Amino acid sequence: MTDLSKSQQEHRDMSNAIAALSMDAVQKANSGHPGMPMGMADAATVLFSKFLKFDPSDPNWADRDRFILSAGHGSMLIYSLLHLTGYNAVTMDQIKNFRQLGSITAGHPEYGHVPGVETTTGPLGQGISNAVGFALAERHLNARYGDDLVDHRTYVIAGDGCLMEGISQEAISLAGHLKLNRLTVLWDDNNITIDGPVSLSDSTSQKKRFEASGWKVIEIDGHDQTQVESALSEAQKSDKPTMIACKTAIGKGAPNKEGTNKAHGSPLGDDEIEATREARGWSHPAFEIPESVYDLWKRPGQEGQKAHKEWEDRLENSSHAAEFKRAMSGELNEGWLDKFQAYKNTVASDKPNMATRVSSNKALIPLTEALSDMISGSADLEGSNKTKTPATSQEIQAGDYAGRYINYGVREHGMAACMNGLALHGGILPYSGLFMVFMDYCRPSVRLAALMQIQTIYVATHDSIGVGEDGPTHQPVEHLASLRAIPNTFTYRPADALEAAECWELAVRRKNGPSILALTRQNVPAVRDDASKNMCERGGYVLRPGKGKDDIVLIASGSEVHLAVEAHEELEKQGISARVVSMPCLDVFEEQEDSYFRSVLGKDLPKIVIEAGIRQGWDALIGRDGGFIGMDSFGASAPGAELFPHFGITTEAIVEMALEKVKG
Repeated sequence: MTDLSKSQQEHRDMSNAIAALSMDAVQKANSGHPGMPMGMADAATVLFSKFLKFDPSDPNWADRDRFILSAGHGSMLIYSLLHLTGYNAVTMDQIKNFRQLGSITAGHPEYGHVPGVETTTGPLGQGISNAVGFALAERHLNARYGDDLVDHRTYVIAGDGCLMEGISQEAISLAGHLKLNRLTVLWDDNNITIDGPVSLSDSTSQKKRFEASGWKVIEIDGHDQTQVESALSEAQKSDKPTMIACKTAIGKGAPNKEGTNKAHGSPLGDDEIEATREARGWSHPAFEIPESVYDLWKRPGQEGQKAHKEWEDRLENSSHAAEFKRAMSGELNEGWLDKFQAYKNTVASDKPNMATRVSSNKALIPLTEALSDMISGSADLEGSNKTKTPATSQEIQAGDYAGRYINYGVREHGMAACMNGLALHGGILPYSGLFMVFMDYCRPSVRLAALMQIQTIYVATHDSIGVGEDGPTHQPVEHLASLRAIPNTFTYRPADALEAAECWELAVRRKNGPSILALTRQNVPAVRDDASKNMCERGGYVLRPGKGKDDIVLIASGSEVHLAVEAHEELEKQGISARVVSMPCLDVFEEQEDSYFRSVLGKDLPKIVIEAGIRQGWDALIGRDGGFIGMDSFGASAPGAELFPHFGITTEAIVEMALEKVKG
């Protein structure tokens, strides 16, 4: 063997520490993916030791570089790196408890559980797509606050599986279009998936694909530290995002499993680990790292601490200091609520008859003027979603990132993942628009936002059969139930302009999960004229009490609330006291205490729900004996006004069912 230089020996020792911890932790857990961390240990060592800007003592430093492990199954790579570089929470005991109940070192990296993990990954393609949001946030905030405060990069390690997922194309094409040159993807080009060689299912030239999308592409030997360093240096000079194709061997150093799918998703085994130690020149027992190696790994963090101190000095001397701190803390602009209340008072007085997608836009005008961190966008549907306002009219473009509107194109899934990255970066409150039916396309990213407890807001218009002529392909009937099924996701369906404003107020105040506003295409009349209290705050409320002792409760959301009000009035003429409950957010209502629950729904009263969607999810409120007027099939193509009577969603149908329930 050729004698190694001091630099080469240090690199080998540092890389071996990653590989050893990874294979030992997976072996102890008897579960996990050792191959990727072992294969990318060399590239990760160069990235963390010579390029990545971070401070282990303050993982949330605003101007740190962001590192995202898109290939989240290889989680021991990032856990090893965090442990070795001095993130105190990632102790050796946590490494030894990999994938065990209560450990922060979960099977896939989870945001909020581990300091230094920037986003939850595991579902392939999500990390690289989140990274576009991180990189875009950096450029936008740089345009607002300058180089002194915002000057960092986003790095991603992605695998073959990440690049197979369709969401990756949405992400890389958007990043290339916007020329996000602070984004660098290191592709772990090991040509192995769980089932075997990539060639079993794919023959795509990933390099040509990235080039076609406007990226700089560099090919290297991912195990050659000099080539890795040179490529990362070149990426820093590029005017495009960069993909570094790192040719690697999965399970590097495992004599009998290197380069095969046997190293992908299962422990190597004791004998293979012993042989790997010998092959890699690592003689230390399991979970033992020499102090000399720890000392090598402490260096980049120490350099990061120096850079952090210099940045803190710049921050304190900056004219942007107070505003930057406010934005990065997530605190909303002072005085915004008073301004918005004035708008709500006007709406209550005017009682407009309009589509809630339109009233949503009118609510957004004062909101985006008052809340400077709101960044809008749409999946090529701005004319329908109406997410753009005067304050957000300037569009973000390649080389000019100061605007507040993102043209996401027809990329619903990529849009949602990018929004997650924007939110996770900090300093930005992202919202965007799409047709509600296409929430199916971005549901995995919504789910991850809910899991991570981060704030993203969706303007989901054309929320029912009221879409009309576009037909059943564009008419969401099961989507309300589907979205309500996601834990920690609030789906708001306002009945009129005032409720739309109230729901927007709640969405911008909600910091710990995504919010979805389901909005109509068709006009709906006003059902409220009092804005003194946000009645949507508890999810549901009594909109119209009955006269005297109630006989029945009519529960409705969105565009069907006015039908319940009309039925209430007709029933009153027939001597039936009907209470009308508006239910703009079933998710919130179900969280209320029993006393409020009963005060709204009454005790032992028959109940009817009216909603232009499927029944699923309502039985907990109304019981199996409760009535339901809505959809039990897909829709049809016809003018929206014709579809409601066609499917039996009418005032007359409500009255008829109510009479049957009351009179037996």
